[in-house]
Amino acid sequence: MNKEYVLVINPGSTSTKVAVFKDETQIHEKKLEHSVDDLKQFEKLADQYEYRRNLIEEWMKECGVHIQSLRAVVGRGGLLRPLPGGTYHVSDPMIRDLKNGYQGEHASNLGGIIAKAIAEEASAEAFIVDPVAVDEFDEVARISGMPELERKSLGHALNIKAVARRAAKELNKSFHQVNLVVAHLGGGITVAPLLNGRAVDYNNANEMGPFSPERAGGVPAGDLMRMCFSGECSQKEIMNKLRGQGGLTAYLGTNDVREVEKQIEGGNETAKLVYQAMAYQIAKEIGSMATVLCGKMEAIVITGGMAYSDKLIEKIKEYIGFMAPVMVYPGEDEMLALNEGALRVLRNEEKPKIYEKEVEIT
Repeated sequence: MNKEYVLVINPGSTSTKVAVFKDETQIHEKKLEHSVDDLKQFEKLADQYEYRRNLIEEWMKECGVHIQSLRAVVGRGGLLRPLPGGTYHVSDPMIRDLKNGYQGEHASNLGGIIAKAIAEEASAEAFIVDPVAVDEFDEVARISGMPELERKSLGHALNIKAVARRAAKELNKSFHQVNLVVAHLGGGITVAPLLNGRAVDYNNANEMGPFSPERAGGVPAGDLMRMCFSGECSQKEIMNKLRGQGGLTAYLGTNDVREVEKQIEGGNETAKLVYQAMAYQIAKEIGSMATVLCGKMEAIVITGGMAYSDKLIEKIKEYIGFMAPVMVYPGEDEMLALNEGALRVLRNEEKPKIYEKEVEIT
């Protein structure tokens, strides 16, 4: 049987996105939903592995995709040890860290576990690509100003790297020889300077940088401290103000940029000011990260769901257009990015990385 397909697996907390690709073309896709009742029988996240795997294999049968026709299975990478970006073979040491939740339990931990199991059955290769744990920070970027609090690498690595590769190709340059500032504009906002393909810094969207549709971004530390100790808010309430109920949601009661734009069209001056402030903060962060590259960059790349808004892009360009050409790739296609990572290895365009050679396992 011809081995011609790549199976892509992207687990979420209550669903598993799956897709089958033939080269760059997606031929099947599905979002497999998991009810609370189905999941509550499992004590730990890793215990869901067999349940989710069975659903995926049943879906493949419904699509008429034989398991032996798979040349590779690629899963969303999880909370592994800090590691360089790239496509990784799923190895036994990686599986142990995913099952144990080395940096915590997260649904994406299941991606590599399921990929490895299905790949073994299919006599195919198993990969993960640019997991959440990607850490390519320069040491200087880790210093926060308080020795007890180190700046950590946590951002939208998969989409940032994927669009950077597309931009490099469009610029007729090698990904490993191009300097870019990439801004991912989603529910959270991450801005990353890529130096020869490495994300040498970026803001943790949960704690710093621009405010976004749902997150507060960097807020005045002293005032936040006083709020925490005022007795008026619980820890959970503070966390909700920072993540989930911050940003546009806090000011305007919506996390939908399209709704905010309608409010502005209707004459809402507060919406106009807050919208302008978000564009202003995004531009400031892009400018800040441009200094990491000493201003020497081929382009500024904007991606994520909010990049669909021409109005927002134009406002950001008003601030940053003088620095470099601006390239826009709206949306966030993780399934495509995972498939592209597998294809680069399968086509010998990139060597697969070995987890235990890239991280320190004691």
